[in-house]
Amino acid sequence: MTDVRALHEWVRGHRAQMIDDLAACTGLETPSTDRLLLEAGLSWLDGWLRARLGEPSAVRVTKGGPFGDVRVYDYAGSDAAPVLLLCHYDTVWPPGTLAHWPFTVDGDRATGPGVFDMKAGLVQAVWALRALDAAGLPRPPVRLLLNGDEEIGSPVSRPVIESAASGVRAALVFEAAAGGAVKTARKGVGIYRVTTTGVAAHAGLDPAKGASAVDEIARVVLALHGLTDPAAGTTVNVGVISGGTRGNVIAGSASGEVDVRVSTAAEAGRIEAALAALTAADPRATVTVTGGWNRPVMERSAGIAELFTLARGLAAQLGVPLRECAVGGASDGNFVAALGVPVLDGLGAVGDGAHARHEHVSVAGMLERTALAAAVLTELDGPAGAHPPSRKARPRGESR
Repeated sequence: MTDVRALHEWVRGHRAQMIDDLAACTGLETPSTDRLLLEAGLSWLDGWLRARLGEPSAVRVTKGGPFGDVRVYDYAGSDAAPVLLLCHYDTVWPPGTLAHWPFTVDGDRATGPGVFDMKAGLVQAVWALRALDAAGLPRPPVRLLLNGDEEIGSPVSRPVIESAASGVRAALVFEAAAGGAVKTARKGVGIYRVTTTGVAAHAGLDPAKGASAVDEIARVVLALHGLTDPAAGTTVNVGVISGGTRGNVIAGSASGEVDVRVSTAAEAGRIEAALAALTAADPRATVTVTGGWNRPVMERSAGIAELFTLARGLAAQLGVPLRECAVGGASDGNFVAALGVPVLDGLGAVGDGAHARHEHVSVAGMLERTALAAAVLTELDGPAGAHPPSRKARPRGESR
């Protein structure tokens, strides 16, 4: 098995450079909905990648329209099947956030907008490849995907991600890890809108002529909330409702925004059937459902379990008890797992505070995870199911 401690030693020797890279990356504001800032951020990332990793063997660009472009970088390796590295460079933070919350490092704690979700993870992915090259360890070809619309559901990048996953042995997702646990299962997410249409009428003069859309949406909300099944890991929440025009008018229209989370494909099917079966109580009214699954379920498959077991054994060399967890939030890893590819998610920064002002990362955790990612990559060099021989890093400074 790969000598993770030697890789960790090399990474620790480059702590200052990694922090400098993180500072520069965090210092570029890249909110998901600001096309110009996303372009500037991706341009910087392109130059940084070439400086740190050299020229890729191929680059594919997909225009993001109003959102950030998607770029896929191929880096040559052995004759093994490639490994997909998933990273996103967009953040939830609006322009101007850095003016009152700049990147700072205080001891082991680094803070700044997007530092945890997920700019530190991107830095770790790049430095993991540098560590392998410096150690002279073999690795499979790497397909690094940079996504600029992850925080808003990956509407442009999803087909690019699914295409990039074709033929890969595994995918490593550098999303953040609150508490240090990697994700081996994520819920599927459905985003729906239910619209009810009734017949408007004067509530005092002609109530019998009306068919209340508000009454219908109220019935729909109760029906949908009744689908929640905590034991099965399913939640259905109507978080926003609207409808009607005035208090003395029987509402002619109403709507509700629905968030669905499921842990299994079977539950996804049950919810789909229930949504399709929604009908109005009043024959003069209608119920219409739009939307769909934003991300499919990421179930803990045998391949995912095997990948986690590999990572846990490597982390143990560093004295790190790597844990796994299942979470309600989704990531781009859901798309890949749904294709049957083993996914190790949450391999990014160790810290806390995603999307919050206490967002921060552990610098020591960043160094450990970089070494761990490098070790996982070199262990994946070879045919699936093979157990590579023990690999030791070469002395520092010796190249491949």
